[in-house]
Amino acid sequence: MVSPAISFSVSGAVVRILLVEDNRALSRSLTQGLEEEGYAVDVAYDGDEACFKAESTDYDVIVLDLMLPKVDGLSLLKRWREKGIATHVLVLTARGTLEDKVKGLDLGADDYLTKPFELDELLARLRALIRRSHQVKAPVIKVYDLEIDTASHTVRRAGREIHLTPREYGLLEFLAFNRGRVVTRTMIWDHLYDENDENTSNVVDVYIRYLRNKIDKGFQPPLILTRWGEGYMLRAEETPANDDQEPTESES
Repeated sequence: MVSPAISFSVSGAVVRILLVEDNRALSRSLTQGLEEEGYAVDVAYDGDEACFKAESTDYDVIVLDLMLPKVDGLSLLKRWREKGIATHVLVLTARGTLEDKVKGLDLGADDYLTKPFELDELLARLRALIRRSHQVKAPVIKVYDLEIDTASHTVRRAGREIHLTPREYGLLEFLAFNRGRVVTRTMIWDHLYDENDENTSNVVDVYIRYLRNKIDKGFQPPLILTRWGEGYMLRAEETPANDDQEPTESES
């Protein structure tokens, strides 16, 4: 069982999660653990708040308790699926009978974990759901000579280990999940930061510059590309060689 006093180690995969949990002590503990793993976490303490946030923000995963004030978790789950909200939902609840699990999964939950639980198992299940949402099965993403291990959060290029901060890793992983496709600054912002973050929007460009210095400097071909007026992309194998756009002075 996760205790509010536990302090979790930092690694990092920046993904935006909605945690729906009315037990405030457990919610604080989980938020701390998830944030120290690099996740951006928004919290809802009742069904009404969860409903509003899930329907107004594009989350990567929703971690959902079932026994909630105002609107219960199963009703929320049914509503979201009927409205076409496809966000992966991991049910995290004390209701652990076979009937409860079958009902939750049949209503559209992607995974079901009962309390008490171990944080490591929750994190592993979250990583699996995130890979599934991007149609990635293997834990290691390979792009040219770049290898990103989404389980251990380690990065290598041409066999050389590259040390990234949790935020840098999260940005790189997000680009890798969308490799070959342009992601806008707004898309990056929405996945890097939670609702309480007060950073300014140009922080995305700052972290792109940090990544370029670590991932591309001294290597060929450059993998982090700029599309003027659109955003950024991580080069895919099929990206034309002449698609490079040199970074501006502020990005290099």
